[in-house]
Amino acid sequence: MTTKDPRAHPLARLAGLVADETRAACLLALLDGRAWTAGELARHAGVAASTLSEHLGKLVAGGLLTEERQGRHRYVRLADARVAQLVEDLAAQVAPGGDAVRPRNLRESTAGSAMARGRTCYDHLAGRLGIAVTDALTARELLRQDTGFALTDAGVAWFDSAGIRLDRTSRRPLARACLDWTERRPHLAGVAGAALCRHALDAGWCVRIGSERAVKVTATGERIVSELLGIPARALQ
Repeated sequence: MTTKDPRAHPLARLAGLVADETRAACLLALLDGRAWTAGELARHAGVAASTLSEHLGKLVAGGLLTEERQGRHRYVRLADARVAQLVEDLAAQVAPGGDAVRPRNLRESTAGSAMARGRTCYDHLAGRLGIAVTDALTARELLRQDTGFALTDAGVAWFDSAGIRLDRTSRRPLARACLDWTERRPHLAGVAGAALCRHALDAGWCVRIGSERAVKVTATGERIVSELLGIPARALQ
């Protein structure tokens, strides 16, 4: 006689929450780290507001989303970085080719190209931009990848010298590998990845473009990042 693993039921329940196209679309949209209204998510997912509300209720009850209300508006966001990691890791298992839906028009094609070039992945940089930064940190021995992602002592000092504050009190790992779903290689996540992304946006090194997660490096960002990490400007465009 075997004893069922007590994790089986909650795992199946979690998988069931994600295994719906509308809910999956909401989770992917919320990877931008921002709070969305129910109406915004309904339009994004292409469903009625009443239908979307039911899906959001399940995601909130399942612990994948948190919600807050401001007046008549209901905002939702991913519950925490662990949920973002789960969604991104699952998305990375879906190859860009194969069953991927081809862009229906020039607008979708342009948006897809922008996302591949540079985007936020919850709270850190991804796409070719995220990979370029990760490779530069590794080449300068500020980040190690041989035994898992880890900042070196020189790397910690680099963040301090660049004015990028690292939250040492966080329960999150200082550096973590996150598989990039467009580049199929890991980029920097964790406390260091989040701090770098936040600083890049606050300092104007990068700006958000469009209504999704795409970002682009500004002229100021090209100059500063090139000085700090030796990345050629063409690799940041």
